[in-house]
Amino acid sequence: MGEIGRWALIFALIIVVYAGVAHLIAIKSGNKRLLHSAKNAVLVVTGLTTIASSALIYLLVTDDFRYQYVAQYTSTDTSLLYKVAAFWGGNAGSLLFWLWILTIYTALVTWSKHKDSHQYLPWVSTVMLTISLFFVFLVNFVAQPFALANEVVTEGSGLNPLLQNPGMAVHPVMLYLGYIGFTIPFAYGIAALILKKADATWLKVTRRWTLVTWLFLSMGIIYGAQWAYVELGWGGYWTWDPVENASFLPWLTGTAFLHSAMIQEKKGKLKGWNISLIVLTFMLVIFGTFLTRSGLLWSVHAFANGPIGAYFLGLIGVVLIVSLSLIWSRWSLLKADQVQYEAVVSKENSFLINNLLLVGIMFTTFFGTIYPIISETLTGTKVMVGAPYFNRVNVPIFIALILLMGICPLIAWKKSSLRTVRKNLFLPLIVALLTAFVLFAMGVSEWRVFLSLTVAAFVLATIFLEFALAVQARVKSTGENPFLSLYMLFVKNRRRYGGYIVHFAIIMIVIGLTGAGFYSLDLQSSIAPGETMRAGNYTLQYRNIDEVTTPARNTVYAEFLVSKGDKLLGAVRPKKVFYTNGNQPSTDVSVVSSFTDDLYVVLNGWIEDSEKAVIQVKVFPLISWAWFGGYVLIFGSLISLWPGKKKRRSFRTPKAMESVLDG
Repeated sequence: MGEIGRWALIFALIIVVYAGVAHLIAIKSGNKRLLHSAKNAVLVVTGLTTIASSALIYLLVTDDFRYQYVAQYTSTDTSLLYKVAAFWGGNAGSLLFWLWILTIYTALVTWSKHKDSHQYLPWVSTVMLTISLFFVFLVNFVAQPFALANEVVTEGSGLNPLLQNPGMAVHPVMLYLGYIGFTIPFAYGIAALILKKADATWLKVTRRWTLVTWLFLSMGIIYGAQWAYVELGWGGYWTWDPVENASFLPWLTGTAFLHSAMIQEKKGKLKGWNISLIVLTFMLVIFGTFLTRSGLLWSVHAFANGPIGAYFLGLIGVVLIVSLSLIWSRWSLLKADQVQYEAVVSKENSFLINNLLLVGIMFTTFFGTIYPIISETLTGTKVMVGAPYFNRVNVPIFIALILLMGICPLIAWKKSSLRTVRKNLFLPLIVALLTAFVLFAMGVSEWRVFLSLTVAAFVLATIFLEFALAVQARVKSTGENPFLSLYMLFVKNRRRYGGYIVHFAIIMIVIGLTGAGFYSLDLQSSIAPGETMRAGNYTLQYRNIDEVTTPARNTVYAEFLVSKGDKLLGAVRPKKVFYTNGNQPSTDVSVVSSFTDDLYVVLNGWIEDSEKAVIQVKVFPLISWAWFGGYVLIFGSLISLWPGKKKRRSFRTPKAMESVLDG
């Protein structure tokens, strides 16, 4: 199978070149038969990368240690799930995984149809094939997944124990689907520049692709945070690690792009901004891939170093030069027909400020991420930038962004009078003031907590107000019962009301992170059998320490009975797992989760003679809100994505409600 995979990649390289060149000749000559052949070649490439991927998975599952990649990332005692996950757990395999997904995306786009597909798709396919050529070159000549081992290997090293978590079967896949998906709107944007088309066609065509991509990337970040929370054993979920930041950067610009695209679609503005934003997003995707493979910055997520980083820097340089050249040459076109802003207070301006804040967070995060490289280059000393910098700089901007998320829906397109804005803001402001009063009465003095929760209450009020007024208007107009009217809001305008659900999810995440970030409890203790320990409202009674040994691992666990108040919740068993093939143990934490808080127990060590357990106990208030908010975000995004039926008759909202409903 290894030879089949290797030859599949060699043929994929040849066919990718053919498909790209054939597309270009067909565009130039108008030869439809050649274009059809080029499109078929895209399918062949997808088939070849599928064969290569299947071959590598087969080698991993069957423990064929003749191949270097298999010997490095699996062992005979690795479970089937993690043998498959090893496909994307190492450098060469992950690059093949990148290529495989990219060629699938390319095939789906190449064979899609829309009103202007005959103009756009040949160029879009050419751009995506060019990116595919880069990756197929890497897996053929730089990081070969089917390279033979230099010596006879009878047992593999096994997958990194930290990666042997169910979250690792989901988190990287979601990230890759998100990362690679941004190639599609990027390719459409470049195609629009080549075709000298400055209208919003490319945005409308790629709207769902962009949202799907953003959803995958969001899920990847959320699952990654959960994986860190339960697997790494330090009780955190986000550390502003360079590779964590690498996934966050394109998410920020992708979020900005989702909002600014609406302005161009509806009002024909921000043409140059939108194309620049999607180019920047794609470059940040490549930058993130570079960061995990260059070895420039240490990260628990990085899995390669060496010369391969130079190839990604080269790709970033090429993308930058080509994109800037096209934008520069088409700038007069992008500036033409721009509609002037009619008023300072308008939805357009609120979206623009939203974009500036998101891009501002991106730049501060990017600067903090690469600062160690800058400092080492200038002074010879690598100065790391930690969480305090990122929190101090980004938290105020995030609070302003959340506030804007509440104000924006209350402002109309083109122009809003101050009287209308005041009227729409009245109830949310009352709710925010009441929240601030309650927080003050409770003695909350930390300004970030005070502002975060007050602004969160304001945004929640605006969301509920939007739904309440829309349902009221619909009930009045149609005579439907309120529940049916609420359902029909989603049927009639999934994009808008799905978006509100996403905003609601963001507020849940803000509340969860605020509670866990500022009011967590952290205790460490050495405890003997029979003794008890209190952590907030929880009581832990230590029973015993024991171990379970299998050929693959030795697991040491301590057992505790957990009570909350007078209620016995059950037993928890935090563990240390020592893998036969691993160099370091992994930590399996025990988490007792509820709507109000999480009890988080870590076994740090033990004293052999006395059987004392050395444990760390944390209590995270409201952290489950952040996780649940992630699932609500997925739900809201799916509502926005769900295709709607064609309208047979229009539902007219009473004019009295329009100022609020339209924003």
